[in-house]
Amino acid sequence: MSGFGSKKSNVLFRLIAVLPLFIFLFSLLVGPYPVPLKEIPKAFVSLINPSSAAGESAVYRDILFKIRFPRLLLALAVGAALSVSGASLQALFKNPLVNEYILGISSGAAFGAALSLIFLGRRFPPQVMAFVFALAAILIVLLIARNTDSRGISLLLSGVIVSAFFSALLALVQFFASPYALQALVFWLMGSLSGAVWKDLLISLPVMAAGVAVLILLRWRMNVLSLSDEEARSLGVDVRREKLLVITAAALATAAATAVAGIIGWFGLIIPHLVRMTVGADNRRVIPLSAALGAALLLLADDITRSIAGFEIPIGIFTSIIGIPLFVYLLKKSKAVWL
Repeated sequence: MSGFGSKKSNVLFRLIAVLPLFIFLFSLLVGPYPVPLKEIPKAFVSLINPSSAAGESAVYRDILFKIRFPRLLLALAVGAALSVSGASLQALFKNPLVNEYILGISSGAAFGAALSLIFLGRRFPPQVMAFVFALAAILIVLLIARNTDSRGISLLLSGVIVSAFFSALLALVQFFASPYALQALVFWLMGSLSGAVWKDLLISLPVMAAGVAVLILLRWRMNVLSLSDEEARSLGVDVRREKLLVITAAALATAAATAVAGIIGWFGLIIPHLVRMTVGADNRRVIPLSAALGAALLLLADDITRSIAGFEIPIGIFTSIIGIPLFVYLLKKSKAVWL
């Protein structure tokens, strides 16, 4: 378990841990309508005393608290949830290619959102159906793999099967969709934080926070679960129970993130590799730092997508374009620090 306790890794640990705060403060100023730094304290004062903000200051206050704050907080939460889930599943399955979508969660959420958008329209939040079917996908995976040997391999194969099944159902729904409903669905599948409102945070943030918190609390056990099942049992760990707990927490966090932000690919695959290259493979550090780095980088990616052009690029497209060549690079560099 390299990297734990060295002076260099301690410095990097602290830098990564505080990185989301600095990027969050920077992101408040960034956007199609830039907000001057001096207006931020005025906006907070105006929440207590609304009469203190008038004219342009009132506009800045509305931009910050009605648009920018919920969006940035959602980006932090989604980035942390996807990254921690990916890191936890990679440690659990002892496989660096596993990510948070391997268990069919994203395809289940996509199918649920499609059903909602196509048949219920905008009068019903698509996040609710996306969350329900994401959980349904993980339950089906667990049921398929329940009575089989070699549980880790069975879960992965079951995830591939369930993902393919829900992808086929999604294609069927798209086939029967009207052009207008299909346009809304395709945009959601691209992944975006542009529609973030406080209601999204109230629905999804508690679930993401609970999933991430459980995974961080279990981080030391993931070092044990990375051993063989026999070795883990000899150390007094209930392997089946702990694995089920990790999978459930990762599924909840990913389902909540996908339901509210759409499909944001490659995050849970790449961020854990970046962390391991930085501080080593000890999950006591990898898990919390994956949360911090994932939150910071998704926030930075969102800043770029809403500022790079006169129109907003869906963040799921941006992360895939950047993530694919980065992952190719990581494949050649991360062998030495994997577990």
